[in-house]
Amino acid sequence: MNIFINTLGSRGDVQPYVALGVALKARGHTVTVCTSARFESFITEHGLLYGYMNDEILALTDSPEVRDMMGNTKDVFGAIRMVAKMAKQVGPLQRKMVNESGEAALAANPDLVIFHPKAYGGPHYAEKLGVPSIMAPTLPQFIPTAEIVPIGFPKLPLGGWYNRMGYSLTTRLTVMGVAQYTNAWRKDHGLQPLSRFANFLRYQAGQPIEVMHPISKYVMPVPSDWPDYVHSTGYWFLDTRDDWTPPADLVAFLEAGPPPVYVGFGSMVGTDPETITQTIVAGLQKAKVRAVLATGWGGLQADSLPDTIFKLEQAPHEWLFPKMAAVVHHGGAGTTAAGVRAGKPTFVSPYFGDQPFWSQRIYELGIGPEPIHQKKLTADSLAAAVTEVTNNVSMRQKAETLGAQIRQEDGIGNAIAIIEKVLKR
Repeated sequence: MNIFINTLGSRGDVQPYVALGVALKARGHTVTVCTSARFESFITEHGLLYGYMNDEILALTDSPEVRDMMGNTKDVFGAIRMVAKMAKQVGPLQRKMVNESGEAALAANPDLVIFHPKAYGGPHYAEKLGVPSIMAPTLPQFIPTAEIVPIGFPKLPLGGWYNRMGYSLTTRLTVMGVAQYTNAWRKDHGLQPLSRFANFLRYQAGQPIEVMHPISKYVMPVPSDWPDYVHSTGYWFLDTRDDWTPPADLVAFLEAGPPPVYVGFGSMVGTDPETITQTIVAGLQKAKVRAVLATGWGGLQADSLPDTIFKLEQAPHEWLFPKMAAVVHHGGAGTTAAGVRAGKPTFVSPYFGDQPFWSQRIYELGIGPEPIHQKKLTADSLAAAVTEVTNNVSMRQKAETLGAQIRQEDGIGNAIAIIEKVLKR
């Protein structure tokens, strides 16, 4: 069968779908992944077809002004204010993204569309093509449950009705925010426009859209009140390619002493990478640990480091993390998944979006200390957190147990079973 996957965001919003695509291809399916142009080579190097989407939205989020706004957004209402403030700038980019993704979907002519909620055109492309769709969010953001406080909402002792209301409100606001772009595309392609209050979790005939969360049940317990068409499959991991070889200087550093601590903040390092780097280096030296400092997409400035800290441009987490004593990161969904899979104690310093949610889960699971927002992180607080994750025996044992559980899950296998069931309907 022919499957079209549409996603948008950072590496953590792309890699799980590439992992799924690789496994689907191994099952004999044809897979196209449509996402920002910066990931084209990453997709094609794994043997998948690439569907073009421009890079402009990600380039905008990389700007210092937008990063600062993101760092100051503390809840769903702050996110709404940020979106409203950026509407004139973002609106044309959203329309362009919907159009380009739609062109890629129609060109692929798939039997199924799988979409990340940020690539919200997915169900509309599927409707035009007359094929089913599956939503695959990397966080529990839209499906109502009484058991989990929605992301971006304060934790209030108001009971299940408050939680369910929060999810419904999130879905409603999301649809209202993107309806003008999807309806414009629908009009251009002969489909009737939809109400701004339409439920994007259902087909136009009323039946629900299948939903797969690439999340481990051991990290986020599956709510007992989710309907049967909503699934938590387990993580979708992309294993290291056979032709990848670690840099010789990295191998030498790892072999030269005790396991180091990994520190990396992905694409989220605020507006002042140099100051953040200074804080990190000072904190690591205070903690008296060896460390691997990942600069990566986030642009951490690390040109002059002590011998105890290794500057790393890039290495697969699945190869690197098992060799660490502990991991320190921003709480992105992908990095969080890699850390818990490796069974390592974790300290999270979140910045925006779903990161506070995952950082809180790490803390509640007992495998890391209480999170500290990146804007409040100091050398002393980092040193204290690193000292705890490298010396707390209970924390290490819990992390090892959790890692063993996650490594036994077959998230991709579970997802493929759902996909092939939908394709047979």
